[in-house]
Amino acid sequence: MSSDPWGRVDETGTVYVRTADGEKVVGSWQAGSPEEALAYFERKYEGLVVEIGLLERRVKTTDLSAKDAMSAIGHLREQVDAHHAVGDLDALRKRLDKLTETVEARREERKAAKARQSEEARKAKEALVAEAEELARSEQWRAAGERLRALVDTWKGLPRLDRKTDDELWHRFSHARSAFSKRRKAHFAALDAQREEARQRKEKLVAEAEALSDSRDWGPTAAKYRELMQEWKAAGRAQREHEDTLWQRFRGAQDVFFQARGEVFAERDAEQRENLARKEELVTEAEKLLPITDLKAARAAFRAINERWDAVGHVPRDARPKIEGRMHAVERAIQEAEEAEWRRTNPEARARAAGLTGQLQDAVDKLRAQAEKARAAGNTAKAEKLEKELAGRQELLDQALKGLEEFGG
Repeated sequence: MSSDPWGRVDETGTVYVRTADGEKVVGSWQAGSPEEALAYFERKYEGLVVEIGLLERRVKTTDLSAKDAMSAIGHLREQVDAHHAVGDLDALRKRLDKLTETVEARREERKAAKARQSEEARKAKEALVAEAEELARSEQWRAAGERLRALVDTWKGLPRLDRKTDDELWHRFSHARSAFSKRRKAHFAALDAQREEARQRKEKLVAEAEALSDSRDWGPTAAKYRELMQEWKAAGRAQREHEDTLWQRFRGAQDVFFQARGEVFAERDAEQRENLARKEELVTEAEKLLPITDLKAARAAFRAINERWDAVGHVPRDARPKIEGRMHAVERAIQEAEEAEWRRTNPEARARAAGLTGQLQDAVDKLRAQAEKARAAGNTAKAEKLEKELAGRQELLDQALKGLEEFGG
């Protein structure tokens, strides 16, 4: 008979293992010595120890699933419970029990983590749906469209929820995208219609502008081009592929007209500057007639100067008031001299002036005599009244005398 702390072999070759529940039959050994039998079944025990150790490390260091781990534990437990090994089988059972607790705890942790992940995914998808529904009402077509595409990529990266919840959220998300796409298509369809209408309107404006480009009716045509420009701005933009071409034609037609007008105006301006120089010479010549000493000679000279003045064409508009004002000043001076000469030589006017002067002289003499008489009589009040009236008549007489002098006395 042979034995060790964990097992023995009896006289019949039966091998036993010691456990907390007593001895358990391991097997029968007839092929060799009892020591060999114990050694064989001890190696079997060491094999179980190695397998359990390996499983413990796999559970600790890898992401072995709870199902696979429990299956491996069950397989090992069957081998331990079969008592086909000699060693501390109770210690192995305790290790397997502890390992089972570890796997169960990990299963609960993973279940809780999965629940948290699912809740986070649900909240994330609800946030995506809310943002998509907000974007569905946007009119920032490019930015909102790009953001919706980014939301789809984000959605694809999130874990799936339970089928019912996931389908409901996806339906809302998809509906928001479809609503935005429908509104965007309607917007651009309307925009295309507006741009086509603008293109047709601008085609007509271009035709009008090109028809006017050869006009030489400078003022009305320039005004018409301004009207066409206002209509162009009000017409809105045509399609991009047409807008630039139409604009180049429109501007080109205007350029033809305004370049021709500019050339004509440049020639006219040069001519008018020459006219101004000639009129400045004429007005300087006319101003030398002042002051007038010989009316007849001055009048004849001015008439000759004025004929040459009228023969000169237009001068620049901004210079016209000053140059014409100087000429008119000479003309007024001659007219005033003529009026003075007429008054001086008019017999009827001189007779009227002489008659008025004589009447005023008589009145003055009469009032003076009356005033002297009243003062001599001591009637001071009457004398002062007569003298006051005398002063007024004397003033009128002085004015009449001055006028009479203009007629040569």
